[in-house]
Formats: sequence, C-alpha cells, structure tokens
Amino acid sequence: MDGLLLIPIGLPMMAGVVLLVSSFSEYRRGTAAGGVGKGLFGLVSGVMGISVVLALTAAWLGDREMELFSLLKGIPVYFRVDEAGRLFVTLVSIVWLLVTVYALTYMREEKNAKRFFGFWLLLYGVLVGLDFAGNLVTMYLFYELMTLASMPLVLHDGSRESVMAALKYLFYSLCGAYGGLFGIFFLHRYCESLTFTSGGTLNAAAIQGQEGTVLAAVFVMILGFGVKAGMLPFHAWLPTAHPVAPSPASAVLSAIIVKSGVLALLRVVFYVAGTDFLRGTWVQYGWMLLSLLTVFTGSILAYREKVFKKRLAYSTVSQVSYILFGLSLFEADAMTGAILHVVFHAFVKCGLFLTAGIFLHCLHRQRVEELAGIGKRMPVLMWSYTLLSLALTGIPPACGFISKWYLARGALQSQAGTFSWLGPVILLVSALLTAGYLLPVSMKGFFPGKTDNDMEMRTSERERKCPSGMLLPVVLLAGTAILTGIFPNPLIRYASDVAGKLLGMKGLG
Repeated sequence: MDGLLLIPIGLPMMAGVVLLVSSFSEYRRGTAAGGVGKGLFGLVSGVMGISVVLALTAAWLGDREMELFSLLKGIPVYFRVDEAGRLFVTLVSIVWLLVTVYALTYMREEKNAKRFFGFWLLLYGVLVGLDFAGNLVTMYLFYELMTLASMPLVLHDGSRESVMAALKYLFYSLCGAYGGLFGIFFLHRYCESLTFTSGGTLNAAAIQGQEGTVLAAVFVMILGFGVKAGMLPFHAWLPTAHPVAPSPASAVLSAIIVKSGVLALLRVVFYVAGTDFLRGTWVQYGWMLLSLLTVFTGSILAYREKVFKKRLAYSTVSQVSYILFGLSLFEADAMTGAILHVVFHAFVKCGLFLTAGIFLHCLHRQRVEELAGIGKRMPVLMWSYTLLSLALTGIPPACGFISKWYLARGALQSQAGTFSWLGPVILLVSALLTAGYLLPVSMKGFFPGKTDNDMEMRTSERERKCPSGMLLPVVLLAGTAILTGIFPNPLIRYASDVAGKLLGMKGLG
C-alpha cells in the first residue's frame, strides 16, 4: 500500500470538483464580466504546482503500488508505477504545467473561466490515474472518466458548432471505449490476470483452440482504443473538435489526450495479449496497414486544409499513427522510435497549437493565407513556430529526426514483409507533405508577396501585442524540441530500455 499514489490523482480531482460546485468568484473587481481574478489564478497555480511535484515524486522515487478496493472478486481498482506509466505521467505533467501558464493568460477575457479550470484540474487528476493504472479495469475506468472530463473543454464557448463537435467527440470516444470493454470481457476469461505484466498474461491452456476468438477480441480493442489515437477510419472527431475548443484545450487534446489512446493500445498489446501471441497474425498486419493508411491520409488532408487549426488536427491524425506503426512492428528499434515520438510529438504539437491560439487571440486570424507577413510583427513567435515545424518534419538537429530515424531503421530491420520497406517510404512521403503544409507558413510569414502585404495592411488594425504569459510556453517548447534533438541520448536510453522490457530484451542504449 502506498498512499502517495493517490494524492496526485485525488488532489486535482477534488480541487476541480470544488471549483465547479462552489460560488468562488472568477471576476476581478472593476472589470467586465469574464475577467479572471487573482484568487482563481492562485488556486489553479497552487493546485497544479503541488500536484505536478507529487506526481513526479510518486513516479520516479521508487516502485509503488496500491490496491484501492475491489469492484468484483479478483478485479481490484489497482495502481502501480511501471516504466510506461512513469514516462506518460512525466509527459502529462510537463505539458499540463506549461499549458496552464498559457491558459491563465488566455482565459483572462474568456467567459466561464472558473468552469474551464474546474474541468482542467479534474482532467489532470484523471490522466494521472490513467497513467498509474495497474490493470485493464482500472485503466478503463479512468479512460472513460477522461472522455467525460475533457468533453466540456471542447464545448466551452457554448456555440452550436462547439456543442455539435463535443457530441461528436463523445460519440466517437464512447463507441471506441465500448470496443475496449468488449475485449476486456473476453480477455478476462482467457488471461491469468488483468494486471499489466510485460510479455502478457494470456493463459496458454485456456486459449488453446480459441485463438481466433482471442485475436478478434484483441483487434476490436485495437480499433476501439485507436479511436482516441485518431486511427482510421475513426479519426473524424479530431478536425471537428480542435478548431472549436479553446486553444489550451486543443493543445492538450493533441499532445496528451490522443496519447492516452496510444497508452491503452500499449497496455493491451504488450502487457496483456503479448507479442508472442500476436506476432505474424492478421491482427498485427491489419494494425500495420491501418497505421500506414492513417499516416498517409492524415498528411494529405493536412496539406489540403486551409484552416490552420484543422490543418494541425489532421497533422495529429498522421503523426500519432507514426507511433502506432512503430509499436505494431514488434521490433526493438521501431518501438524505441515510437516511444521517442510520443515525447517529441507531444512537445512539438503542443507548441504548434499554442501558436495557433496566439494567431487567433492576438491577430484574429485562423486561415493559412491570413498568416502572411506576421513574422515582421511577431518575430519571436514565428521563429519558435519555424523551429517546431522543422522538428515535426524531421529535419536535423530537431528532435523529430531522431524518432523518425529509429522508426525507419526499425521497419527495415523487421520481418514484416512488404511493410518493412513500405513503411519507410510512406514515412518519407509524409515528412515531405509535413514540410509542405507547415513551412510555407514561415516563408509567407517572413517573406510576404505584394498581395499578401495588401491583405496584412487591411487586417492589421485588429492586432494586439502577444502577452508574455502566452509566448513563454511556446518559446520553451521550441527550445525543448531543438535541445532534445541535439542531446537525445538520455531519452534514447530510456526509450530503448522500455522497448527492451516490453519485448523481453535488454535495453539497446
């Protein structure tokens, strides 16, 4: 028993609920309705700071586990720190803290800021619980709570468009989660335990003669949890939800929430079903095929999209399936690349969505063609955007090159038949498309043509200065994208150790 695991889960969740149901004033005296008061600032900042410190302490200071209570005989609500949970909770905490700094400035003039931050704190606690979950049932409970806590962030402004986007997000997410629940029912019968164990927990005697049924159940779970990860054909909620959500919510949807789908797939495939059972089956090849189709289709849709936040949403569809493809190969280098891309994509895409929020908040521009010439007025922001774009494209020395190198090398070394060469080809084509839909924004931003200059002059009266509280997180994320590309070895060693444990090998260092 280790109660320290419960504090970073329970503290932000309780603070969020108290904030939602209390009469705590979100307004400053003498300002228009909607202005966020210092009391709310202080409460959110304090709870987030304490929660992040406690979460990181619980994750990194020793192995911990705790059984809270039993739902049914042999099915406890159980938390445990392992290598995957440690990585994901660290990523969630860093991103959440940076976006909170951004959000406290962004929400100053927004209505219903108290409600936003209530669900914001609640969602962070749920995500920590999801990352620390020690078995499939506990993971599923927090997975469903994550959907319910994040949906209000999508419908925050209350417009018809945002309500419809939130309902679409809810429908897709619940249907996907029910696919996961369907698989849990089957796996409970054929597994020795639902507790996460490297190598899997399938009972060889129980599945004898029932291999087809178990394979079908695992594939349904891959499809179900793949909904949250934006895998085809269930990706449509992302480009609908991202543009209408407040920019801080868009950032964590892309950087963190979709990674929860990745974590769920990681748990099912490597900690319950096991790669020995799935290797060479139609489930593995079907997963690889869907992943590569998603990579290519998402890149094409992003390249054609003119609304900037939608473009970034389609980019997320593509980039997250880089991770899924690497995991589906069951090869050490590819898995190392996938784990690295979990980290790198979270930082980069978070920074890009926060940049899009500044374009909207300060410039009132949301279409790509409206962004010409802004490099002259916001050079620090545009240089940060450019560095983040280089990282996502995979141009050295930015971090994206490292993860994509390992993904391509792992694919070439795998025994995946056609996919061993088709994968690197599609990844290369996707990288070229990524450059095609991100870098022209920088080029037009710094070097607008005559027509672009005319448009800029007509809209410049609506501009306002970018607050430092919104600019700083973007600069830090851009710096992180470059520094982790120049000094990647500690992350590579950790990712290879995780990959090695999941495949029953020693870390690759």
